[in-house]
Amino acid sequence: MRLVLVHARAATIELLRYPTFSVPTLAFPALFFLLFVAPRSDSDADPTLLLASFAGFAVLGVSFFQFGVGIAAERESPWERFVRTLPIRVRVRFAARVLSAALFGLASAALVVATALATSDAQLPALRWLALAGALALGAVPFALLGIALGYWASPRSALPTANVLYLLLAFLGALWTTPQHLPGSVESLSPLAPTRQFGNVLWGATRGHLWRPDDWLLLLAWSVVFAGLAAWGYRRDEGRRYR
Repeated sequence: MRLVLVHARAATIELLRYPTFSVPTLAFPALFFLLFVAPRSDSDADPTLLLASFAGFAVLGVSFFQFGVGIAAERESPWERFVRTLPIRVRVRFAARVLSAALFGLASAALVVATALATSDAQLPALRWLALAGALALGAVPFALLGIALGYWASPRSALPTANVLYLLLAFLGALWTTPQHLPGSVESLSPLAPTRQFGNVLWGATRGHLWRPDDWLLLLAWSVVFAGLAAWGYRRDEGRRYR
């Protein structure tokens, strides 16, 4: 556990050293909410549910851009080559990145919350704020692992466009730009198959006092196992290429 915390701290500090990359990634979901949701104050959508949706959208963006694109870019760096020589198990590095992703995701979600509270009628009791924070932190795990997998499977040049496509497509399918009741009919039947829909379900459940419904958490756990396998496979594949 100590090694995980040390590596999580190092990953977090490294990202903080590049504000031109980290700040826009953290702030984009709040800006998106401000431009496209706040002006529709007369919409029949529940503003509290929209707050939860965009908080999830924020976590998704951090996972794909801070970690997916970031890992792809740093794979060729001298520091990464040095770290690969250290006797550190891959699960330690992955756990550290997931922890760092959860911290950054919560920071980005906090900006969304501040924007929503300032521009809409969204509100929650204190205990449900805690439930929403817990849902965001735990629900971030499969998407952090998917971001890691993207970082090791995509080339540095293809990582950014691939992350953009995944980010927008999964957010749309999971109803993270709106709520399930406002999804277009053409994607309504596909939405429950997307991992972001289960993520959305636990976020919306947290705002309504139904955080621990097992079905959605079990599906998120299953997605975590799948994405962890892809990430580990990509890491070993990249390591094999590097040392041939």
